[in-house]
Amino acid sequence: MRLTASADPTLWAPVSWPSGLRGRRHRKAAFRLMTAQTRRAFEQAGGPGPALGWLVERLAPRTLMSANGTRLVWSWKADPELLAAMAGVVELTPQVRTARAMMPMEYDDTEAFPTVLGVGEKLVMPVPPNPDDPPFATYTWDTGTHLITLSAFSGDRERFGTTLPALDDLARSIRISDDLTTGESGDVLRLPPA
Repeated sequence: MRLTASADPTLWAPVSWPSGLRGRRHRKAAFRLMTAQTRRAFEQAGGPGPALGWLVERLAPRTLMSANGTRLVWSWKADPELLAAMAGVVELTPQVRTARAMMPMEYDDTEAFPTVLGVGEKLVMPVPPNPDDPPFATYTWDTGTHLITLSAFSGDRERFGTTLPALDDLARSIRISDDLTTGESGDVLRLPPA
């Protein structure tokens, strides 16, 4: 299952690999924000934060290059250090369901977020429980077989709230990309998600 999205090109710079010198600044800023968030999460869990952060920083470009549409990354165009967003899809295995069920209580403060993917959940943490953590927002949709997420990480607590309407629009634009080509599905009726 692959994803596609129609991000507003005036607000978002797509991060891809390789994107040449033109996209280098946005790519580096997006990876830096995502790596910092991953490092903090592992440090809080008692894991090897600095070592893991270094490893994620080295592997992120290769992972993105081989994602084949299962990961999409954007950086805030006007200020790459302000916001990075990543959409992804994973198979809903029993381990993924267990990990979701074991999330801290603070992550239960979600609100319904309906899109063409179905009714998802939106979680905004402008002030995370740990004061050292940056603000973030997460959107999730459970399709029954896969979990689709959009996670956004910010480097600025004070300006994070100004980006939420654009994040909502980006989340609404995410779609599942079909492998069907034109003319291949002449008698197929597509129904919206239940």
